[in-house]
Amino acid sequence: MELLTWLDPGPDAGLGAVFVASFLAATLLPGGSELVFAGFLQLHPDQAWPALALATVGNTLGGMTTYAMARAIPHGDTPPRAAWIERHGAPALLLAWAPVVGDALCAAAGWLRLPALACVGWMALGKLLRYAVILAAS
Repeated sequence: MELLTWLDPGPDAGLGAVFVASFLAATLLPGGSELVFAGFLQLHPDQAWPALALATVGNTLGGMTTYAMARAIPHGDTPPRAAWIERHGAPALLLAWAPVVGDALCAAAGWLRLPALACVGWMALGKLLRYAVILAAS
C-alpha cells in the first residue's frame, strides 16, 4: 500500500488514468485495466462509483473503436470463427470483456456490420458487470 500511496497522483488524475487504461485495454493494444482499476479503488474507495462509470465507458469506447476499425474492412465470406457471433448477434458482445476473445468479438461484430447501438449496449453491460465484480472484490 505504501508504494501505491507514493505513486498516487490524486483522485482526479487517478480517475483519468482509470479511463485511459480501460480505453487502451479494450483496443487491439496489449494491456489490462483491472490492476489500475483495483489499485485506484484501494487508494480512493470513496471514488468507487465514478471509477466504475469511467472504467465502463472507457472500456466500451475502446471496444467500439475496434468495432469501427473492423467495420471499415470490406466484407466478404464469413469465416467459420465469425459464424458464431453472426449466429448469436449483438448479445455475444456481453463477453467483450474477456481476455483474448473480447477484441476478436468486437472486431467480428464490426466486420459483420451488426447494429452499432445494440453492440454498444451489450458490450457496455458486460464490461460494467466485469468491473462491478472487481469493485465487489476490492
